[in-house]
Amino acid sequence: MIQPPTLIEEEKLKAEGYRLIAGIDEVGRGALAGPIAAAAVILPRPAETPWLSLVRDSKQLTAARRRFLSQRIREGALGIGIGLVSHRTIDEQGIIMATRLAMRLAVEQLPQQPDFLLIDQMKLPSLSLPQRGIIGGDRLCLSIACASIIAKVMRDKLMVQLDSLCPGYGLARHKGYGTREHLTCLRRSGASPVHRQSFAPVKKLG
Repeated sequence: MIQPPTLIEEEKLKAEGYRLIAGIDEVGRGALAGPIAAAAVILPRPAETPWLSLVRDSKQLTAARRRFLSQRIREGALGIGIGLVSHRTIDEQGIIMATRLAMRLAVEQLPQQPDFLLIDQMKLPSLSLPQRGIIGGDRLCLSIACASIIAKVMRDKLMVQLDSLCPGYGLARHKGYGTREHLTCLRRSGASPVHRQSFAPVKKLG
């Protein structure tokens, strides 16, 4: 049975005096096309949000459950910020720098400055805020899991829009990831304007 993420990290920080704690995660890092997206979420008090018991890492949820929870999170969160970094910037700066940039933009888009950042996998040296990187944070930490859902739903919608602009690659179905269908389309049609030229399966086409 999959264990749900908890508020252990958030409660520890609140006991230390931190009040506004933002969970941060990204989606799309491994995709071959489209942007990388990050979200930052500051949760309200859990007693006010019974739906929090349904939250899991976005990869463990169906698309329908992600959309449902994304709406609940948007309605109930104290703050949400979203950061998008284009495929062009990914090619120019590399995926790690692009990931950190998307996360930083998400934090900067929050309606209020958080006191502490809980981040999936990494830290953000460009931000002077207190922070902690948590390995597997999207599975373990509730605010990070909420951020993963917000980012995933938002990026999936964007990939559906890109599918209409760049038809013939199935972007609406696989969301830019390297599925067999996607790789077959790449070999047949070459890269589209939204593909990441620096990623090996696309780079090989050149």
